[in-house]
Amino acid sequence: MHQLGLQISTHLRAGDLILVNGPLGAGKTVLAQGVGAGLGVTGITSPTFVISRVHKAAIPFIHVDAYRLVDSENPNLYLDDLDLDIANSITLIEWGGSESARLSEDRLEISIDRSSDERTVEIKAIGPRWAGFSL
Repeated sequence: MHQLGLQISTHLRAGDLILVNGPLGAGKTVLAQGVGAGLGVTGITSPTFVISRVHKAAIPFIHVDAYRLVDSENPNLYLDDLDLDIANSITLIEWGGSESARLSEDRLEISIDRSSDERTVEIKAIGPRWAGFSL
């Protein structure tokens, strides 16, 4: 997952949104650590309890864990309250569902499946920004 994050990071620029979904322990934070490493950011940990962290880099890297927001009364409102500067940052949201997808029509949606012995990752490139994207 770390290596995949490094590969993805080479394609990123300010304004990019990445939504990562999968069960607990699937590797979402390790993927975020790989993206961060590719951007020159170290010390990335899961922001489960603080919900979001902004890591300073040439392009700021915002790492969000929406797990605690998903089952809340109004996840859209709470996500808006985070006041994310998506336009000037690279933003990765763990547990990023439909409430996160509305933040940008251009995004990468990454799904991690650990239901078998082998981890399966699906990457959907959405919007004109990601037209023709492949790893």
